[in-house]
Amino acid sequence: MKLTIEKLDQLTAQDEIDLAKIWPQQQPADWQRWMNEQRMIFAARFNARLLGAVKVSVVETQAELSDLCVREVTRRRGVGLYLLEDLQAQLPAITALSMQAESNDPVLAAFMQACGFTLHNGNWHKLQA
Repeated sequence: MKLTIEKLDQLTAQDEIDLAKIWPQQQPADWQRWMNEQRMIFAARFNARLLGAVKVSVVETQAELSDLCVREVTRRRGVGLYLLEDLQAQLPAITALSMQAESNDPVLAAFMQACGFTLHNGNWHKLQA
């Protein structure tokens, strides 16, 4: 089965189990509240399971990303890169992406740079061509 990127509109019981593995510090009510506030969650699905996800908040032509995470057992296989690339394809009106840099994690920094982001004033930024 192929890896697909989906904008989650309704969370199934399995989605909640999978998101709890991606974001163990959060609760299903947090995700539902996020989606109810007209914000989005995009997730990478493989064999009916969510492997990674990111929260997206859009204002006009700018998207702010938060809580980008791929399950540890699945990392370094291209899931995160595909998630970000496909998210951008699904939101063609977006001209700029940003994400707060919450730590000095060199692995995250290398990943963000590989995805075309640059670090400015504590935030990762990427302009769409």
